[in-house]
Amino acid sequence: MWLEKLGVAVIAPNVRGSAGYGKSYLAMDNGYKREDSVRDIGALLDWIATQPDLDPERVAVFGGSYGGYMVLASSVYYSDHLKAAVDIVGISNFVTFLTNTKSYRRDLRRIEYGDERDPQMRAFLEKISPNNNVDKIQVPMFVVQGQNDPRVPVTEAEQIVAALRENGNQVWYMNALNEGHGYRKKENSDAFTQATALFFAQHLLSEDQKKQLSLN
Repeated sequence: MWLEKLGVAVIAPNVRGSAGYGKSYLAMDNGYKREDSVRDIGALLDWIATQPDLDPERVAVFGGSYGGYMVLASSVYYSDHLKAAVDIVGISNFVTFLTNTKSYRRDLRRIEYGDERDPQMRAFLEKISPNNNVDKIQVPMFVVQGQNDPRVPVTEAEQIVAALRENGNQVWYMNALNEGHGYRKKENSDAFTQATALFFAQHLLSEDQKKQLSLN
């Protein structure tokens, strides 16, 4: 397993808004409370720094779909705590996401994220959207997308990649032309796994660890 070879510990927090803890918890990041869930990642990073068996100097964030937004938002606020970030089919701008996602999903997403047709909410969504805050992102980024994604359209990936590159950030971009919301085909999944392992090895491991990994 590549995680074992890299010597990586995986922490999967159930931030505010996660399902399985009741309706009140599920709604704790709705609308104007969107960034409260991002602050939970900040609290997690503080906790990591207190753990003797974890290295706070070598932390990466990894997530897909809404988790991809969390990766981008965490990179906006906590780049100084991060060494790498992997955004998989993530929302980079809530206004363009709500405009371009398939119509059958739009009304339900507006209930959760906010209605972009309301001027005050639209201004808030633009303010917090990661692609409008790329100047604050100072961490190497790997953006992963499917060309035919009906949920989080490919334009969400394209615009964050373009904005980061224009800002001079280091960005890897993988777009599978025959995939949708996540990779289902084995050849794409395998390529993604290998690329992610390489990305993490490059940014999380010391030179000695990289040499040791190449020998195994």
